[in-house]
Amino acid sequence: MGYLDSFLGILGFGIGIQIGILLGFVFFFRFRLRDVDKESNKKALEKLGLRRIVDIIDELPPWVMSPDYERVDWFNKYVEDMWPFFDKAASKIIRESLEPTFAEYVGKYKIRSIRMNRVTLGSFPPKVHGVKAQESKENELVIDLAFRWAGNSDIIVAINILCLKLEVQIVDIQMSASMRLVLKPFVPTFPCFSCIAASLLEKPEIDFGLKILGADLMSIPGLYHLAREIVQRQVIKLYHWPQSFDVNILDDTIEAMKKPVGILHVKIVRARNLLNMDFLSTSDPYVQLSLTGDRLLAKKSTVKMNNLNPEWNEDFKMIVKEPDSQVLQLQLFDWEQVGAHDYLGMQVVPLSSLTPYVTKELTLDLVHSFDPNDRHNKKQRGQIMFVLTFVPFMEDSKKFSSKSLNLTENNDDLSPERNEPSSFSGSGLLQVTVIAAENVEGKWNHTNPYAVILFRGDRKKTKTTKKCRNPYWNEEFQFLQDEPPVKYQIHIQVMSKKRRLGFMTKESLGYVDINLGDVVYNGHINEKFHLIDSSNGIIHLDLKWKVT
Repeated sequence: MGYLDSFLGILGFGIGIQIGILLGFVFFFRFRLRDVDKESNKKALEKLGLRRIVDIIDELPPWVMSPDYERVDWFNKYVEDMWPFFDKAASKIIRESLEPTFAEYVGKYKIRSIRMNRVTLGSFPPKVHGVKAQESKENELVIDLAFRWAGNSDIIVAINILCLKLEVQIVDIQMSASMRLVLKPFVPTFPCFSCIAASLLEKPEIDFGLKILGADLMSIPGLYHLAREIVQRQVIKLYHWPQSFDVNILDDTIEAMKKPVGILHVKIVRARNLLNMDFLSTSDPYVQLSLTGDRLLAKKSTVKMNNLNPEWNEDFKMIVKEPDSQVLQLQLFDWEQVGAHDYLGMQVVPLSSLTPYVTKELTLDLVHSFDPNDRHNKKQRGQIMFVLTFVPFMEDSKKFSSKSLNLTENNDDLSPERNEPSSFSGSGLLQVTVIAAENVEGKWNHTNPYAVILFRGDRKKTKTTKKCRNPYWNEEFQFLQDEPPVKYQIHIQVMSKKRRLGFMTKESLGYVDINLGDVVYNGHINEKFHLIDSSNGIIHLDLKWKVT
């Protein structure tokens, strides 16, 4: 047994040494190679340099850099599949949004007409690289998202100047931006919100191609960077948070929920110490007023030539639909005869800070934007003085009784009725809703009807319904009046149009003139009227007169 134990011990010792040496080599090479990999990665990063590393980090998606952003690969798949349909819907919104802007320039600078020949966003959808939901106490959902879009878009705008026809083509739009989407207000109808408000959180990166008569203007030295900078500056000025571009989702629900509840009276008094944007003279300032969530064109004051301390003393009236969420925006510009108007500054006032019937005088410092990181806010831009009064309509005054009661607790002599300015007693809002028409038929065997409303020099029209003799519009139009229009008529005419042999032909399908005295005295009329110059045509109208 002694020899056997010695033999087995020597055998185990020899095998153990071999196994130990083998394991030692394995561990040595494994950890040594890992250290070599770390060292090589470190040297590779050192060769890249600090600037290149920062550039690479900036290109990483937000869900990598910020843990509160989430990946949305499923959403990108949804956008990719729905993009052909979204392209058609977005193209329609672009056309409808730009038509009022184009109409402002027709007749100016020898421009005869401006129209969009082609609008398509292309076949490449944007990619969302991160999404974050924000907390909000309002009746809304706030979503921040970062996206990049390298599209093959094609937009052609035809401009007729004198006898020349110019085609301006914008192609291959590329964009990288951080956007905020606000879904509001919540409604009991699918998709459970009625509007999407889109805003930019920072200056976007925009690239595009620009052609005129087929010539590529972006190939001209110096013009490429200048055009990009101008477009980026204008986009951020129009849509930087809290300013937004609103897209209505549920038109009928919006009309039901966003009815006018009052009138905001704005008096622009004066401005002081404005910036001088002109080289050989002083600025020519004017004020542009608008309410968030309002699709109407912004109101403008007169231009004060060569004046850094202008006085306007001009009054404006604006229709208020959501006093708890709407914001009054005041923007000052330096008028230019040629080219874009220079931006002087802005201020905003939430309507929730106003008390009904109480006049509020404000003197505010102008700022470049409400971005706390905007370096342009360090520059002094002057001040603007203005006066605000929110006056609810009589039928809606009970909704604001709580604010008025707070006033009466502090001052027993103050009440909404006693504090209401006498100059507002005759003002009001005429609401005209063109609901539908029946049995409208043209002489030329084509019926693409639309309604035209003419009232005291204002002309408004509904959308066109193609190939239909019983069109349904349900569109509302509003007219602010300084006094009850008891002595006036409103003219509503149903028209039809069609392009024949390259020419646009129009035909009257009937009209009706309505005395507004009955509307003022009754407050509300909902009736069907027989169309004059029409055999069997009928139009269904709803008219309301709301007083403050």
